[in-house]
Amino acid sequence: MRPETPTTTPICDALRARGEWNPNWDPFYELDAAWTEKFMAMATLPMQRGVLDAKTIEFIAIAVDASCTHMYGPGVRRHIRKALDLGATKEEIAAVLQCVSVLGIHTLSLGAPILHEEFAAHTARNTATAPTL
Repeated sequence: MRPETPTTTPICDALRARGEWNPNWDPFYELDAAWTEKFMAMATLPMQRGVLDAKTIEFIAIAVDASCTHMYGPGVRRHIRKALDLGATKEEIAAVLQCVSVLGIHTLSLGAPILHEEFAAHTARNTATAPTL
């Protein structure tokens, strides 16, 4: 059963009009415009509610797009531009980027102890099985 396609997608259309549409969303929009519209409605709801000010929302968007799990350059650029337009300072944006850079440190926090353990185990195995001369 094919999902119904709405006759209009006002949220998606507005994102496009404001230059906030990610072209990577096009394939799933083409597959199911109704689902995409519902997803965008859910994703944009926190901004529409007005609980957080616009500059804070841009800081969060910068952090998400710049994070090591996302790394979406066009979004980082767009949200930095918007944050600056909203009065953010270079130092505030740098602080956001510095905070999110901590995500990458967990690679070492996880990997380094495992490396030490496995290297010790490897050394012990090879020492125990090495022939004596």
